[in-house]
Amino acid sequence: MSPNESHRLLLGDLLSPATIELHLRAHSKEEVLAELVARVTELATRPNDQETLLHALLEREGLHSTGIGDGIALPHARNALVGLVSQPAIVFGRHTGGIPFGSIDGTPATLFFLLVAPTVSIHLHILARISRLLRQHNLRRELLLVERPERALGLIRESEAKL
Repeated sequence: MSPNESHRLLLGDLLSPATIELHLRAHSKEEVLAELVARVTELATRPNDQETLLHALLEREGLHSTGIGDGIALPHARNALVGLVSQPAIVFGRHTGGIPFGSIDGTPATLFFLLVAPTVSIHLHILARISRLLRQHNLRRELLLVERPERALGLIRESEAKL
């Protein structure tokens, strides 16, 4: 994927109803990460690669939490895991009760956006795009209330179109 292509990457195109889980059942950071990893479509039949990704995410969390505050966490490996995925992938998860995630504001995380990318430049581009999108208070509020993955995807696409 060229640098020009990375600028056209839309979060709404990287998500699907299959990569959205509105009812995370986890009770810990590790369990949330495992649930999100299980939703990475490209890794669905590759348990060893799922384990590699989970290990990289846990290692990243050990360095510094990806909880950014306002009930949001953006789990991602410290760097792109070259060769793990051929295309960037995002998984959106919601936990209604919230999970302590070591966020900078101390708020439990309820909205999770897991990012996996094949290159560092795409990784950084998507991470910045997610961060920019989630600055929209109305989107965060609506994602907490939405009842269907299809509607969550629609909300993200609508908000992204306004960026």
